[in-house]
Amino acid sequence: MPCDLIQWPVWNLLSFMQGKVRKATLVTLGDGAKTPSGIADATGEHLSHVSRALSELSGKGLVECVTPSRSKNRIYRITDDGQQVLIELKKL
Repeated sequence: MPCDLIQWPVWNLLSFMQGKVRKATLVTLGDGAKTPSGIADATGEHLSHVSRALSELSGKGLVECVTPSRSKNRIYRITDDGQQVLIELKKL
């Protein structure tokens, strides 16, 4: 897909998503809501890396915590914007 056909914000997000752990985290959440440890198990990544990726993805509005009052075993899900980015990633 040529760069000029993608709006800057979407292109910026796709560039951001090239990080291995961020991408794996988003793809895993595309299959359903999970805890950070569930994502780490599914991706084979270290829990600390997944936690950082979740924080970064949350900051971009691509994932959200559905249990923010919990101090442990929080559950995360992909947002509608995250689904759109995931669709675009699969096109690349």
